[in-house]
Amino acid sequence: MKEAKYYKKGSDKEVYCVLCPHYCKIQEGHIGKCRARKNIDGSLYTLNYGKITSYAYDPIEKKPLYHFYPGSNIFSIGSFGCNLACDFCQNWEIVYEQSLVMDMADEDIISLAKGKESIGIAFTYNEPSIWYEYILDISKKAKDQGLKNVLVTNGYINQEPLEELLPYIDAMNIDLKAINNFYYKHYCKGTIEPVLRTIELAAKSTHVEITTMLMDRENSSIDEIRTLAKRIGDINRSIPLHLSRYFPAYKMKNPPTKIDVLMEAKNIAREYLDYVYVGNVWGIDNNTYCPKCYEKLIDRKVKGEISAIENGKCKKCQYKVNLIY
Repeated sequence: MKEAKYYKKGSDKEVYCVLCPHYCKIQEGHIGKCRARKNIDGSLYTLNYGKITSYAYDPIEKKPLYHFYPGSNIFSIGSFGCNLACDFCQNWEIVYEQSLVMDMADEDIISLAKGKESIGIAFTYNEPSIWYEYILDISKKAKDQGLKNVLVTNGYINQEPLEELLPYIDAMNIDLKAINNFYYKHYCKGTIEPVLRTIELAAKSTHVEITTMLMDRENSSIDEIRTLAKRIGDINRSIPLHLSRYFPAYKMKNPPTKIDVLMEAKNIAREYLDYVYVGNVWGIDNNTYCPKCYEKLIDRKVKGEISAIENGKCKKCQYKVNLIY
C-alpha cells in the first residue's frame, strides 16, 4: 500500500477523498466507491499500487486509438476497481469481483513495454484514474525511457489531479457514455459534467479520442447523437469519435444495438466531426479518409498502413490531418 494523494483529513479519523467528483467521505477502516482506496487509522491509502490483474500486448487500434501511431502495438496493463458503476460494464470481473492480483516491479513493466515492438504502456481494462499514484510514478519512468503513455479512461477525475498527470500522458481515449445526465446517474452512478471538463482540458495538451457505446432507445436518438457530436465538435471537430456497438453484459440485458442505428448515428455525427468510426461490428469500413476530398489516408485492412499523408497533410488536397505517427 501507499499513502494516497488528493485527500483531506477530517475529525474522528474521517478522510475526504478529492481525487474524483464523488468526494467520498470515508470512515476509518472503510473504502471509497472505487474500492481501491481505504482509510487506515485516519489516513487514506491506495490498495492497488503496483497491483496488476491483466496485461497483454494489444494493437493500438483496440484501445481504440485510430489516429495515434496506427498499426503499432502497445503493452496494456490494468488493476482493479472503478469510480463509476455502469450496469453494462464489460470488465465487471476485475472491477467488482475479487481478482487474481500480481505484483510487478517497475523495471519489469518498463522492460515489457519495450518488447514486441510496443510503443509504450496503455493503462486500461479497469479505470486507470483510481490507479492514480502508480500511473503517475510509472508514466514518469516510461517517459524517461522514450515510451508513450496512454490512458483508456472514463474521464471521471477532478481537475487538479488531471492537470498533474497530463504532462506524462501522450494519448487518451475518453469514454463519453452519453450526452445526458440522466443516463450517467441512472446507469453509471455518476454525472456528465466532470467528463466533459476532462475532454476539454485533455484536448488542449494531449491526443484525445472519444468512445461512446450506443444502446437502442437509451442513448442513440438522433437528437442525442447530434448534441453529442456538436459538443465534441465545439471543442475540436478533428477529435475522432468511436461509436461502439453494445452487447449484453453484467446487469444489462438489452439486445445488441442494431447496426443500422450505428450507421445512422455515424452519418449524423459526421456533420460535426471529421472522423467518426463504428466499433464492435465485423467487416465495417474503418479506414480513415480525408474529411475534405475523401482520399483514403489510412488502410486498416493492412494494419494501419498510411497511404496518402505527407507532412501531416492529405497528399491530394493538403487538408491538415489529426494524426500522430
